[in-house]
Amino acid sequence: MSNVRFIADLHFGHKWAAENRGFSSIEEHNDKIIENWNKIVNKRDLTIVLGDITMEDRSFIPLMDKLLGKKILIGGNHDIRSDYKILKNYFEAILGCEMYKGFILTHIPIHPSELEGRFRGNIHGHIHNNIISKPSWSSVTNSPIMVKDTNYINVSCEQINLTPVSLKELGFS
Repeated sequence: MSNVRFIADLHFGHKWAAENRGFSSIEEHNDKIIENWNKIVNKRDLTIVLGDITMEDRSFIPLMDKLLGKKILIGGNHDIRSDYKILKNYFEAILGCEMYKGFILTHIPIHPSELEGRFRGNIHGHIHNNIISKPSWSSVTNSPIMVKDTNYINVSCEQINLTPVSLKELGFS
């Protein structure tokens, strides 16, 4: 295995995701994810998909065969348990969560109290265009502000240009 990469919320076949991501069709959306993936992933790489392969439409699951490399799935809220039998044909493993280099990998972000002192951070998906913020104090305005919580690393397709990313690309070693 050469590289380990992360991506979440592929949502193959989902009209809303395609439109929200600026595509004129589901096919264009699906093709762009496949193209971006295969540009950087080789057959020895491992990509951990942090949930939501489709939008509960198993007819798009076979698109996983078009994606290079080995794959592990962290189940998402739209990955239907009854489809796991089919999904096992495309993934090395299907998990609820996993630890990797001190990070906890989940689909849905975990509660902050679960992170403290346990993990370097939470690599997750589920929240698409959103980021998790926390309160901080601005010395400039001398008032409270909300800032990005760096304990949460959102790898939803919207956050990573529809392209799997490595820890290094996320700013970690």
